[in-house]
Amino acid sequence: MPETNIKVELIAHTTDPEQVIVAAIRQCYSKVGASDLKEKTNEETKNRLIDQVIKSDHTSTIEHASFTFAVEGVSRALTHQLVRHRIASYSQQSQRYVEAAEDFNYIIPPKIKSNPAALKIFQDHTKSLQQAYQQLIKLGIEKEDARFLLPNAAETKIVITMNARSLLNFFEKRLCNRAQWEIHILALKMLEKVKPLAPKIFQHAGPTCETKKICWEGNMSCGKWKTILGAELRQRE
Repeated sequence: MPETNIKVELIAHTTDPEQVIVAAIRQCYSKVGASDLKEKTNEETKNRLIDQVIKSDHTSTIEHASFTFAVEGVSRALTHQLVRHRIASYSQQSQRYVEAAEDFNYIIPPKIKSNPAALKIFQDHTKSLQQAYQQLIKLGIEKEDARFLLPNAAETKIVITMNARSLLNFFEKRLCNRAQWEIHILALKMLEKVKPLAPKIFQHAGPTCETKKICWEGNMSCGKWKTILGAELRQRE
């Protein structure tokens, strides 16, 4: 894993998420109310029902558990990818209202950081943008217009809320080796936070080559599927 300053904190979540989900599952087939079902579900039943709905892909019931993350040290390039996961809530630090510091933080990709010539080009260009941004501010240009100079590399902060179903989809896409390195690391860190709270749900988290034994990357596959017994390569039509 590349060295990064990505910071992920789980700042809120559904209390007892797996029991809430199982109460929702059982409510579909019971005359008894969900609060009673939640109290009366034992560990064996809970595990069986969660496995059953996830493996059958009847996963609307796992939407009843949600998780909220505070994320720092990521780039605008990452958050542009992140918001493509539309069944979620996002609150991002505004470049319209928050003035970028004279020496604002930015994210350097590992391959650039490891190449001295590339690193110098990157840092020189970023410094030039920082100076130009400050010059515009001093000329009275509003932040909402000066920000047009800010690069995708600019560091940002964001709060993310996703339900368990959306998280599994997020992990499916972003834990794949083909995912961009920064969002891949974010996904790993988010999984580290939620798995202890809902281990039965998130034991199913991972790329499709692991969870469904199908790699959908076609001729762009990393080849990991070859190491998984029974897995196969497919091409989306």
